[in-house]
Amino acid sequence: MRVLVDADACPVKDEVYKVAWRHEVPVVIVSNSWLRVPQHPLVSRQVVSDGFDAADDWIAEAAGSDTVVITADILLADRALKAGARVLAPNGKPFTMNSIGAAIATRAIMADLRAGGDQIGGPRPFSSADRSAFLQALDRELISLKRSLTQY
Repeated sequence: MRVLVDADACPVKDEVYKVAWRHEVPVVIVSNSWLRVPQHPLVSRQVVSDGFDAADDWIAEAAGSDTVVITADILLADRALKAGARVLAPNGKPFTMNSIGAAIATRAIMADLRAGGDQIGGPRPFSSADRSAFLQALDRELISLKRSLTQY
């Protein structure tokens, strides 16, 4: 079991560490540049090239049925789900095979609107409620993943 974090813009890295340490689950912080990570035996850093989608490619290839991926990137979430991983957004909302199609479609519509010059707002600011929801969601996912892996 492990947690893979799409880390370059992730606002919940400290929360990931907190929950992962409690469950004794390794965490891999994946980024395009060097990021400071805690000196802890369960935390490792994977710095990839600064090429387009290099971090996404690394995470998608490393993801599997024993993995929780943390990302706000909808296309990476889709790739990780297809690899069998569980996926959480930083606000605690899970991406699932049932929800990812709608998320991809919404992303495409928003991109078309922006390309057409429409002024649309971005996501709402990240809040303490989002942080709390993430903590609870990651805890639930790790408990559920542990149970599913011990059943076999």
